[in-house]
Amino acid sequence: MMKVGILSLLLAATPVLAQQPYAGQQAREVKSLSAEEVRQYLSGAGMGYAKPAELSSYPGPMHVLELADKLVLTPEQRSRTQALVDAHKAEARAIGAKRVEAERALDALFASRAMDEAALGAAVRAAAALEGEYRLSHLETHRRMRALLTEGQVARYNHLRGYGAGGGHGQGMKH
Repeated sequence: MMKVGILSLLLAATPVLAQQPYAGQQAREVKSLSAEEVRQYLSGAGMGYAKPAELSSYPGPMHVLELADKLVLTPEQRSRTQALVDAHKAEARAIGAKRVEAERALDALFASRAMDEAALGAAVRAAAALEGEYRLSHLETHRRMRALLTEGQVARYNHLRGYGAGGGHGQGMKH
């Protein structure tokens, strides 16, 4: 009988919980981003933005460096890959910081209670444009990375990353 009572309480609470999916998030530093997402944007992390490239035989430079020995990178490839990583990280961090600030600005706009349709539209478009720039930066870096590798190295990378035979749409493409 006790099991039925506990189950009844859980089932009764479920609709209430479903109606409160954002409970506790009102105190976030940036309402639309978790603390982890803020950290990732500020650090220039990939956050899955380059997944179409990664899964289509366009390797990520950080992973290429991790696998450098197994990919038998030449000293020039290592150097150019490190330079690509360094330049990309600086760019991604800068865009990521602007992205976080754009979300903060959107929060401030709502907190002010004094916005109009034009101001809201401008704030949303600014945040969306920065998200697009952030993603483009990651995708473009993968595109540039592929140009530094041989077809054999790309195939080996796909294998080492577990993508298997036929790794993606881009396999076999000339660079």
